[in-house]
Amino acid sequence: MLKFIIYIIIIIPAILAGLGIAIYIFQEHLIFHPEKLSDKYQFKFPNEFEEITYATQDGCSISAILFKAKNSKGLIYYHHGNEGNIESWGIRATDFTRLGYDVLMYDYRGYGKSTGKIKNEKMLYNDASMIYKKLLKKYKESELILYGMSLGTGIATKLANKKNPKMLLLETPYYNFYDVSKYHYPYLPTSILLHYQFRINKWLPQIKIPTYLFHGTEDETIPYNASERLVKLADNIKLFTIKNGSHNNLNTFQEYHQGLEEVLRV
Repeated sequence: MLKFIIYIIIIIPAILAGLGIAIYIFQEHLIFHPEKLSDKYQFKFPNEFEEITYATQDGCSISAILFKAKNSKGLIYYHHGNEGNIESWGIRATDFTRLGYDVLMYDYRGYGKSTGKIKNEKMLYNDASMIYKKLLKKYKESELILYGMSLGTGIATKLANKKNPKMLLLETPYYNFYDVSKYHYPYLPTSILLHYQFRINKWLPQIKIPTYLFHGTEDETIPYNASERLVKLADNIKLFTIKNGSHNNLNTFQEYHQGLEEVLRV
């Protein structure tokens, strides 16, 4: 019995402390899961596209693909999730080009052909904002639609909070990053450990443009409850519920495409 008490008092707190230290030091490795590509890699997609490289002020290169629609009526500026690269995400461009929108997808630092390394949240915002400014040379701001998926929902929302695009679309958004970390690591003081905040719940009430959320009821990565709470923050937010949808498969549901058509056929 005494040994068991010692185990409870000493060993378990030590394990939790060690896990907390690991999360604090290596959290970029826990959050971001990039897949690198050679700079000579040749992209292949079924629809028309143009490969673009953006240069950052600190000397990095951001790889992007512009997918082109016939008789384009605007652009979807797409911020993808925390895994893979635009080689794997590019297949989703068809969901938007068929509705008459060009799509700009880019890879975060260290993903795909993009160089550099993600070191903080501000770096992600700065890169996204830099590309946004470049897009304004070709598109009117009233023609730009911001789209975020999972990790990218925080970046897209922050950008919408600072800019004035036509609308904001968020697929499987989180309430904020503390909320997600608490869901996955309920016994750790993640509010202290996390460098990344992505406070969507703070920014959304300040955004006046039409905002649409898409979330599946069976999402085990970012629970559906996150969107249920977000939709209550402002009257200009609408939630499309995908019954039985999980985290990465919403575009396989008819309800998702019906929602996109309702929003984008304007």
